[in-house]
Amino acid sequence: MITVASDTQKTELTSAPRWWPAWLDGSLLTLAVGSCLVVLCSTLVQVSFGAFTMSIQQAWRAVFDPIVWSNPYVLLQFFFGEGVATTVANLTGLSTASVDLSKETLIVWNIRLPRVVVGALVGMNLAVSGAIFQAVTRNELASPYILGVSSGAGLAILLTLVVFTGFSTFLPVFAALGGTTAFLVVYAIAWKNGTSPVRLVLAGVIVSTIFGSLQTAMYLLASDISVVQSAIAWTTGSLTGTDWEQVRMILPWTLFATIPLSIVASRQLNVLLLGEKTAKALGMSVERVRFALSGVAILAASAAISVAGIVGFVGLIVPHVVRNIVGSDYKRLVVGCLFAGPALMVAADVGARLALSPTQIPVGIVTGLVGGPYFLYLMRKKERLGEL
Repeated sequence: MITVASDTQKTELTSAPRWWPAWLDGSLLTLAVGSCLVVLCSTLVQVSFGAFTMSIQQAWRAVFDPIVWSNPYVLLQFFFGEGVATTVANLTGLSTASVDLSKETLIVWNIRLPRVVVGALVGMNLAVSGAIFQAVTRNELASPYILGVSSGAGLAILLTLVVFTGFSTFLPVFAALGGTTAFLVVYAIAWKNGTSPVRLVLAGVIVSTIFGSLQTAMYLLASDISVVQSAIAWTTGSLTGTDWEQVRMILPWTLFATIPLSIVASRQLNVLLLGEKTAKALGMSVERVRFALSGVAILAASAAISVAGIVGFVGLIVPHVVRNIVGSDYKRLVVGCLFAGPALMVAADVGARLALSPTQIPVGIVTGLVGGPYFLYLMRKKERLGEL
């Protein structure tokens, strides 16, 4: 049926500049600006507290220290390491002269700010991963945790920490392999002349339970109590002790896989939401597209798990929140998740660090305490919670 646009809609369409993307509306801009403000405020709180106390003004000056921001070589050292910074400097002629930074700037940039950056990248990857899985399964309760990806990646990380300790530098690779293996098992269990969203979710629950039991069994193989404590931190999700090394581990995956692939795939995600019959009628190879999009979600979730462990509920609740604000169009939804995910993760980490100060609790506990009541609210509000 063809509908005629109202006068108000016509006015809005004609008043918008031609270069302005139609999907970039006021609700998405409001979400993006609000999320950025949450990240900024949380960052200032995060960098202001610690063993070395400083005021908000001192923290602000340290974060925006002109000596750091005006020197590309120093920024490259922080984000990409000494080797990459020196190589780029030699190729481009940048000055490699050392600079004198204040004590506050060194503490903020070497210890506190990396934790914020890692939290933002983790939230971004988990939110996008959850949004993709919800479209692939057409179920708003789907997430990397539900579909077994988190459990598979977590088991691979525990094996690396407990058994193959010499390969800890390859944690992102092993996490991706573990998450991929788990999802392949889920796909194999759910396959019966094709897959269905319901079978995928049920198979994911089964695989998550089995892999979770194997994770618990791994504790019995660890003779060193410090390894056990590290393993527990991984399975509950924690940003304690993260530094620029973790930033360098997750940043390439985020920049060159999660962000571009999820945005490019938004059209296919919208088609999948129409249902299998409609998607096939439009010429889509549903199983191939579903499998490829799941690969993108696995990479995003595995990259996050490799640096922060298994953080629950972020991939589940962020797409819900964004969908309620910007609607179900995946072009807007994916972009909204890229902003809202970091906001939730960085704010939750502030609570994890300061709630029981000086004791720091895992950030996964905070996201669980936030996610549980939120889903109770959804369950009471919506009569048909589940199918998209």
